[in-house]
Amino acid sequence: MKRYTRSIKWALIIIAVAYALLLIPDRDQTASSISSLPQKKQPFAWNRDAYWDTLEAKYQELMNAGCNDMSVVIDSDILKLNSLTGAMHRHVFSPDSKVFAELEQQTFKTGLLVSGCKMLFPEYMRAMTGLRAVVKRQSRDWDMGSDRARTTLYRLLYGSRAAEEEIILQASQESVPPALIRGTDEPSQTPSVNVRGVKLHSGDILVSRGGAPTSALIARGNDFPGNFSHIALLYVDPATHEPRLIESHIEQGVVVSSVEEYIKDKKLRIMVLRLRADLPHLRKDPMLPHKAAGLALKNATERHIPYDFEMDYKDHSKLFCSEVASAAYEPYGVTLWMGISHISSPGLRRWLSAFGVTHFETQEPSDLEYDPQLVVVAEWRDPETLRKDHMDNAVTDVMLEGAERGDELTYPWYLLPAARVMKGYSMVLNLLGRVGPVPEGMSATGGIRTTYYMKKHDAIHERLEQKAREFKMKNGYEPPYWEMVKLARAAQSELERK
Repeated sequence: MKRYTRSIKWALIIIAVAYALLLIPDRDQTASSISSLPQKKQPFAWNRDAYWDTLEAKYQELMNAGCNDMSVVIDSDILKLNSLTGAMHRHVFSPDSKVFAELEQQTFKTGLLVSGCKMLFPEYMRAMTGLRAVVKRQSRDWDMGSDRARTTLYRLLYGSRAAEEEIILQASQESVPPALIRGTDEPSQTPSVNVRGVKLHSGDILVSRGGAPTSALIARGNDFPGNFSHIALLYVDPATHEPRLIESHIEQGVVVSSVEEYIKDKKLRIMVLRLRADLPHLRKDPMLPHKAAGLALKNATERHIPYDFEMDYKDHSKLFCSEVASAAYEPYGVTLWMGISHISSPGLRRWLSAFGVTHFETQEPSDLEYDPQLVVVAEWRDPETLRKDHMDNAVTDVMLEGAERGDELTYPWYLLPAARVMKGYSMVLNLLGRVGPVPEGMSATGGIRTTYYMKKHDAIHERLEQKAREFKMKNGYEPPYWEMVKLARAAQSELERK
């Protein structure tokens, strides 16, 4: 009996010691991350809160007073938009030209009238599509490493999309625009396939937005907060015309997916980008995009490529999603992301560091749209997914405000030992070629922080949904994005007081 009691005692001691050892926190890399912050870069800020308030006041005025005889005014404003973009077909402007500020102002002003009066939306949509195409064409002569070029592109490309989407979200049920928005059908000689009414070519790059809270963090966690969180490279078999998508997932690393599998993995929006046919490398070899996609497919099928949590776009032994595309094109002389992404906010860097990120000059999915080597072929978006997209963005923006105030990515300390056991179990599954509960390449601490980040995001999101419904009942329209952010701040404050 004494021997049995002694065995239990030693077993308990061993368990206690093991538990204590498993409680030892990981080495914190935050200090080194912040110390390497590039001082010359600053996150973009609109700094136009007063202007947004003016727009909303005007919107309420239109809702209350009606829109009698406004069709002539709106038609005239759209003509002015088209006139401004038309001038850009004839002249080359520097990114600091006043014409771009005028174009931005006209975009928001006209969008407000179109939304408030519920008229001439198709004409406005066509004007926005033309605006984005001509601005990207102008950027071909700009230095994409300059802050001025990047800011001008962002204000017009992101800003015009934002204006358009506010109209989509305010549209009545019977006037909802089609989900597919066509861009420039850039010519290509590579194998093609028709997907959802669009002719896609081998080598095309699909940029999308996932539905998870971490997807919103990837999209917004950038000096230029965006709407996209994932990238996939399309390969089309020249014999069968079967499309395959090469992409890298946090859980699995690099995988090859069918179109059905790609779409089944929840997407809130999808944009198709294609290399310009007049690029020197494509003039020399029009099949270059197909070869790049073929190389990515070959690498993905011949070996396991883990996900790159560090976001090191120069080391291709591991690949994050953006790197799948850039690494495939690199051997053929095409360098994607002419304007490299920067993550400069100390709070954001601290949070991303806690998830395993060590490189803060990298290739963010949203930023690929601003690369002048690429044209936008098409974009899919609809009100239901846009609403979630905007809410996720608002929650994320508010959480990141907290990060800049010093909020930490906390988690229950006592769960770390269990998380490390699950990490060990995941490592065994990874060796067997299977996916475990903690992604390969992510630490146990990173996994548990991710879980609690998503829980906090979901809690704020749930309260925000209620506040958005109350706003609509009171005002008669959906809260615009700037109001959504205010509501998200209130939702977060209420939860913190509980």
